[in-house]
Amino acid sequence: MITFVKDNIGWILLVLNYLLAVSALITILLKNINPSKTVAYILVLVFFPFFGLIVYYLFGQEYRKNKLFNRKDISNTKIIKSVGDNLRVEEKKFDSVSIELDDKIKLIKLLKASEKTPLTIKNEVEILINGEVKFNKLFEDLRQAKTYIHLEYYIVKDDITGTELLDIICDKAKQDVEVKLTYDDVGSKLSSKMKHKLDESGVEHHPFMPVLFSSFTGKSNYRNHRKIAIIDGLVGYIGGINVSDNYVNSRTSKKYWRDTHLRIRGEAVKVLQFHFLTTWDFVTENTVEIKKSYFPDVKCDKDVAIQIAASGPDTDWANIMEALLTAINNAEDYIYLTTPYFIPNDQIITALQIASKIGVEVKLLIPKNSDSWVAEHATNSYLDDLMEAGIEVYRYNKGFIHAKTMVVDDVFSTIGTCNLDNRSFNINFEINALIYNKEQSQILKSQFLEDLKDSDCIDFESWKNRSNFSKLKESFARLWSPLL
Repeated sequence: MITFVKDNIGWILLVLNYLLAVSALITILLKNINPSKTVAYILVLVFFPFFGLIVYYLFGQEYRKNKLFNRKDISNTKIIKSVGDNLRVEEKKFDSVSIELDDKIKLIKLLKASEKTPLTIKNEVEILINGEVKFNKLFEDLRQAKTYIHLEYYIVKDDITGTELLDIICDKAKQDVEVKLTYDDVGSKLSSKMKHKLDESGVEHHPFMPVLFSSFTGKSNYRNHRKIAIIDGLVGYIGGINVSDNYVNSRTSKKYWRDTHLRIRGEAVKVLQFHFLTTWDFVTENTVEIKKSYFPDVKCDKDVAIQIAASGPDTDWANIMEALLTAINNAEDYIYLTTPYFIPNDQIITALQIASKIGVEVKLLIPKNSDSWVAEHATNSYLDDLMEAGIEVYRYNKGFIHAKTMVVDDVFSTIGTCNLDNRSFNINFEINALIYNKEQSQILKSQFLEDLKDSDCIDFESWKNRSNFSKLKESFARLWSPLL
């Protein structure tokens, strides 16, 4: 028997592989997920023995409805009840904004029914261009903290930028300022020495869904891609910039990094606080204490209407994707989109095509060179369909553009963490600020047009004549796009 196994080990492993693959395929089919995603997994499992199983067990398991995230959703509901009136907005405020927005009010109505996405009015915002600007502001605010600092990031590294931030919060913790930090365990990299320093200083810190060898399967897929900072409940930050040297442009930078972040003072900070607390409750596995100081009275003379939209495996609806789709469908004059990863679903593609064909000016800005070979070629496979419909596609060539923004008709704009891809729409935990304000929309529009000066507009006729080998690479990458 042992001799037979030794002589036929290859065939035995192959048979075992396909037995497991059949089991996985049955599970996939019973889920009734998106057909393109189903086909992608079938192709991987059938044509890539062993490797296909690894891909499926690392990235293919669906957690949206499983007990882990159901428990998180139940916890979120309990926190909403505890927070109570802090997240409620008067109906008259909604009516005042509806007059200014006219038919764009559908955007607010889409999410207004959710207790987790209230409309806030009394806000003052500052659009921050690039990491060096964001961190100058953030570090100043952190040093001024008197009561607490709450931070939630996808990437935190203890390089020069990260160490400066971590040193600040350690100092504040020693001054009896409450400091809570949660970071994604896959995206972040903190040394044992730095973690020890955080502990010694009194900083409470927890990784989001730690990836250990015994539980690596599946957990590597559902990541916390959010970037949130809250200081004393008065100031909040949200956007695309993580805590790392990669996001700061300096003389030693290897690549120019173009990104966008948002600084908020006002009522919307309370909503950011709510979302931070739901994450904190999840990562600590303890019932979070809701302190009155977390939701202080906010005095703000500015009126910038904002909704904070969050989505993830614990939400019943893809809130951010639906908001973007509604904005596109209601555009009348223009849609300016910036994203580092454009691997859209059919709904987004169709909406953009229809908008362009009925006379809306649609411009898409993406990186010329992505940081992912597969993502870059997958993106390229979608561009023909866009340009065929009259959409202008620009590729940023000054460096890497990582901003995730959209501005529509000088009325609506959004800044956040959500990319235009399947991972952001359905898998990761994401958060965006939806801004209903002409002044801020025009600022973001001006920045978009400024970025176009460092970009090349793709000539459709030349693009169609690219080599067949390039098209083949794109088609191959697109097969993987539902899994990216």
